[in-house]
Amino acid sequence: MSKTITDPNETLKVLSEGDMSVLDTLMRMTEVAMEESKLDPEDFMLVRIAALAALDAAPASWLLNLKVSGEAGLTPERILGTLIAISPLVGTARIVSAAGSIVQALGREKTLAEGTGNGPGI
Repeated sequence: MSKTITDPNETLKVLSEGDMSVLDTLMRMTEVAMEESKLDPEDFMLVRIAALAALDAAPASWLLNLKVSGEAGLTPERILGTLIAISPLVGTARIVSAAGSIVQALGREKTLAEGTGNGPGI
C-alpha cells in the first residue's frame, strides 16, 4: 500500500470514502483476477458492474470500479445496458439502489477532483 495506516478504524474510514491510495492491494488483486479470467477488460468490468448491483455495493466500491471501467473504455450506455439486462434477475430495487450509489460515487469523485472534499482524495 502506498499509505500505511495502522489504526483499523482509520483504514475502514478511508476505504469507505473511496481513498484509492489505500486500495492499491485491491487493485492488484483485480488485475490478477482479470488476467486469470481471460476476459477482455470491457467484459471483465461489465461482470463486475453486474456483481456490484447484485450485491448492493457501497458507493466507494462503485467509485473504484467506475474509474477502472472508464479506463477500460466502457461507456455509460454499456453500464446502463448491463444494469437493465440483470434487472429481471436482481430486481428493480437493486437497480435503483445501484443507480443511487453510482450517482453518489460520481458526486464524490467530482468533489474530490475539485479539491473540496473533506476526506482523502483519489
